Amino acid sequence: MQSISAVSPQSVRRVALAAATVLLSGAASALPVHAASYGTPTIKLSTAYLSGAVGATGDPTVTVTVAQSGADASALTVAATKTTKSAVAATTGVTVTGTAGTRTVAVNALGRGYTDLTLTVTGLGGKTATTTLHYAASPAVQYSTDARYLTGASDASAAVSVGGGYVLVGNDEDNTLRLYDGSASGAPVKTWDLDSALNADKEVDIEGATLVGDTVYWTGSLGNNKDGVYKADRNTVFTTKLTGSGASTALTFGTGGHTLRDDLVAWDKANGNRFGFAKGTADGSIPKSIDGFNVEGLEFASGSTTTAYVGFRAPLVPPQTGGKALVVPVTNMDKVASGTHATFGTPLQWDLGGLAVRDIRRNSLGQFLILAGSWAADDNSDPYALYSWDGVAADQPVKVLDLPTTDAGGWEAIVAVPDLTQSGARVQLITDDGAADLYGDGVEAKDLTHPEWQKSRSTWFTIG
Repeated sequence: MQSISAVSPQSVRRVALAAATVLLSGAASALPVHAASYGTPTIKLSTAYLSGAVGATGDPTVTVTVAQSGADASALTVAATKTTKSAVAATTGVTVTGTAGTRTVAVNALGRGYTDLTLTVTGLGGKTATTTLHYAASPAVQYSTDARYLTGASDASAAVSVGGGYVLVGNDEDNTLRLYDGSASGAPVKTWDLDSALNADKEVDIEGATLVGDTVYWTGSLGNNKDGVYKADRNTVFTTKLTGSGASTALTFGTGGHTLRDDLVAWDKANGNRFGFAKGTADGSIPKSIDGFNVEGLEFASGSTTTAYVGFRAPLVPPQTGGKALVVPVTNMDKVASGTHATFGTPLQWDLGGLAVRDIRRNSLGQFLILAGSWAADDNSDPYALYSWDGVAADQPVKVLDLPTTDAGGWEAIVAVPDLTQSGARVQLITDDGAADLYGDGVEAKDLTHPEWQKSRSTWFTIG
């Protein structure tokens, strides 16, 4: 018979404790695991308003920032979940790219008009948040696939190249200068509000600009306002100084002068009122009329930093016969911008087929381009053309291209002049779309409430 060893009380307790541990461990593994606690996600737009164009390439985009407490932002998804007008933009036409907390939203415009797009971020735990993107689409451009749109203002009226494809643009509805990437659609990279520097209560009505060295010369229209009322701020020529180039361009105010209009009128009177400047600047005289007074072009003569050509949108001379475009050389423009009274050279009269000067631009080779358009106020459907000029006073400009007028807006500014002897040379032009009904609601672009919906059009044309 096998003997049974005695078991101590301590051993019994150890065995019992081990068994209990095993049981508790098994029970714990069988308990449900509670999900981590996630907060409600957030979604924020860099702008709540966005403009596009039907069929455009490289339309502006909007940046979306998303987050969720307790979650990695890369696990969040963003999508368009609703549109109020699918004929303008459908949810399937909204593309979201990027990772982590920053995404980029692009919209494919289907038709002209407005729609509100609901953007939804879905986080962990199934939690969501939404925001609204107010979207507007303008019609397709019929003549070009490389049109770009400069947003934030609609009345581009003067432009100069500052290198690297960047363009400094003046607007005739305010005194703010805007720096754009001229190869892309979108908002300005930088802006400079010159109201204080100009001591201006109203817009200078910037219409002409040219770059000499590191100095940009700007001129107001010098004419009355659209109601025929004299506004002193429009009688302004001023300069800005540039440092850097391209996206790094910086700008400071230079000097300003306010006598060029008066000097032109006095000079014309002294020469028999041959151009009718006194009549064109009289109270009640409308500037954009065939016998009005309105400056739009500014460029320095070849090899000169003192003599500048001032090109007139009105008058045509003589007005009673449809006339020729008028250009007056100001022989001390560098001093006029500092307040000195102007001196003048022999005026030029150009046969531009009944059109007037809308811009003048010269390259370093002494080759000029003239942007010609109507003197009329409502001229979106009137003809426009580009002319070349050799800079010789006795020679007339030669037409090189008729410009399209099928799209809203008027051609207003030449950015830079390429070498016109080169085959395939291309020039960049910018429109003033301020009077255009971009979205089909009868509202002129300059009167749109949201500046993100205001825009001017930039297009390249082959002329070489």
